[in-house]
Amino acid sequence: MARTTRLRREAWGFMIGSACFAVGAIPAYADAVGVVWGSATFFVGSIFFTLAAFIQLALSGRRPPDNPLHGADAADWWAAAIQFVGTILFNLSTVAVLIQAAASPAHELTGWRPDAWGSIAFLVSSTFALVAAYRSGELWDPLARTWHGTILNLVGSIAFGFSALGAYILPATGDPRNLEWANLGTFLGAVCFFVAAALAKRNIAPAPARWT
Repeated sequence: MARTTRLRREAWGFMIGSACFAVGAIPAYADAVGVVWGSATFFVGSIFFTLAAFIQLALSGRRPPDNPLHGADAADWWAAAIQFVGTILFNLSTVAVLIQAAASPAHELTGWRPDAWGSIAFLVSSTFALVAAYRSGELWDPLARTWHGTILNLVGSIAFGFSALGAYILPATGDPRNLEWANLGTFLGAVCFFVAAALAKRNIAPAPARWT
């Protein structure tokens, strides 16, 4: 029962975090609430991402801690661990921009910018998740990595990567390369993450009998 509760909290955390990122990337919302509240929306979303990622990491491997991980379970753990690092990087980038926004809300370029290193971490995590999904029959919990969730998270990670490229600040002008591209990538990536988490929540089942 405790494990099922933690899985549901994990799913809800990813859903709330994804919703914040999706809403925050909508230009009309950013214009309506202003740069400070827009930046705060991304920061709050990143916190929910990190909380959910921590729960996933704590549950990864699906084996008692005294047994070493190998094969699919190792890939599952690395996917969760690198994803957790990625969420922390997004925490740092979003809080930095929130501080900047509070200090200078009228600055033209103040606003959330995707963190490139966090996006890279998400992509690497998705690669490990593909390995775990491909060998899901070897996992302690075969439902830990489903194909629909893994593919959606991979697509979301790729979208976040494109978002980071679009948000790259050009040294010559000080402007982002393509702000519309950045917002679209963030929105699409967040939608993919939201749907993946929603499907995971729907598929949560009681722990296997051998769980200890």
